[in-house]
Amino acid sequence: MTVVALLSVAPVIETSMAGEVAKAVDALEEYDVRYETNPMGTVIEAETTDELFAAAQAAHDAVDGDRVSTVLKIDDKRTRTGRASEKVSAVEAELGRPARSTEE
Repeated sequence: MTVVALLSVAPVIETSMAGEVAKAVDALEEYDVRYETNPMGTVIEAETTDELFAAAQAAHDAVDGDRVSTVLKIDDKRTRTGRASEKVSAVEAELGRPARSTEE
């Protein structure tokens, strides 16, 4: 089984969140998960939901603040395994090109 999730953890503050988000991402290093951070969150891959939830909880707890907003969206493939990169590759195969704009 492969569990893929989009995790977004952020303090509710008016200044830059980068330092606190970095703490959340760094907390994932203690867990047996693969992850990639993007501008909207961090995609996490784990073998089980238990591993995923433990890593997400650690990321949430790592952020300081009076108020922390966490969103976790899960894709739990129970009958087969697959990596998040395979999802992107499938879309790119349909497009016939990379799934990103050519401009920076």
